[in-house]
Amino acid sequence: MILKSAREILWTKHAQSKMRFYGLSKQRVRRVLHSPKRTEEGIAPNTAAMMQVAGSEKHPYEIWVMVQKSKIISAWKYPGRTKIGEPLPFEILEEIKNIS
Repeated sequence: MILKSAREILWTKHAQSKMRFYGLSKQRVRRVLHSPKRTEEGIAPNTAAMMQVAGSEKHPYEIWVMVQKSKIISAWKYPGRTKIGEPLPFEILEEIKNIS
C-alpha cells in the first residue's frame, strides 16, 4: 500500500490520540505504511494491519498501524514480538470495537 502523497492519508481522532499516547509521529506511521515487515487482515471489517519491528535486541517492540483504504484507524506499540497470525491483546481489541 504505497500512497502517492501524504495528502491522501486521513487520520481518525482515535489514531491521533493513540499516536500521542505511544509517542509516534506521523512520519513514523507513514514509514510503517510504506515498508511494513508484515501485513495481516485487520480485526475490523475491511481493514489491514501493518507492522514494523523497532527497539533494540534487549527491549524489542513492534509498531502496528490499522488502515482502511487511505484512512489510518489506529496505531500502537506492542512490547515484544508477535507471531504471525497471533491475535491482538484484549485491551486493543476492545478499544477498536468501541470506535467502530
